[in-house]
Amino acid sequence: MITLAECDGLHQAGVNRGAVLIPEISSTRPVLYSFRDVVVLRTCVKLRNDASLQKIRRALDTLRDDLKEHDHLSSYTLVTDGSSIYLAEPDQAVDLVRKKANVVIHEMVDVLQPFYRDGRHIPPLLRPRAHVTVDPAVRGGVPVIEGTRVPYDEVAALLRDGLPPERISEYYPSVTPTAALDAADYVDSYDPPKEPREAAAG
Repeated sequence: MITLAECDGLHQAGVNRGAVLIPEISSTRPVLYSFRDVVVLRTCVKLRNDASLQKIRRALDTLRDDLKEHDHLSSYTLVTDGSSIYLAEPDQAVDLVRKKANVVIHEMVDVLQPFYRDGRHIPPLLRPRAHVTVDPAVRGGVPVIEGTRVPYDEVAALLRDGLPPERISEYYPSVTPTAALDAADYVDSYDPPKEPREAAAG
């Protein structure tokens, strides 16, 4: 995942340039992201596999200043081949870093699909678990239990408080035990990995 420090870096404006991402709902702490903001963050996570934040900023400066594209960043498809970052269009791609002639990108990467970052699996955005879905038209894109409007984190919180999955229907009749476990697993997947304890000095 992108780190909190990197997220803060995306929000901060540099010298003579604006922030990479200004959250649509609230840019003050606690920061509140819209569904479109989450798509942009996933795009940055994907790009960061092969490109530095400085290169991402340079590409976005080109997008805004040279190409005069000022729509929300989720409106654009940005891809990288490791050497540059491109604005991908149906039949071509514009080099946003080296500012050379248009090039053809043969393989488009859908940022909504699963991928890996630093060896960690980033799940598909619209279905992060078999029974957890994301729809921008439902609760503004907050992940919910499939087929319901029940937020996944509320279900996961009950399980963390000790409620057995078999009793989740007492609180949410439309949520099955399997779906509840999926919600809890999704929450747990965002916990930072635990570092192994160092052996005590003898």
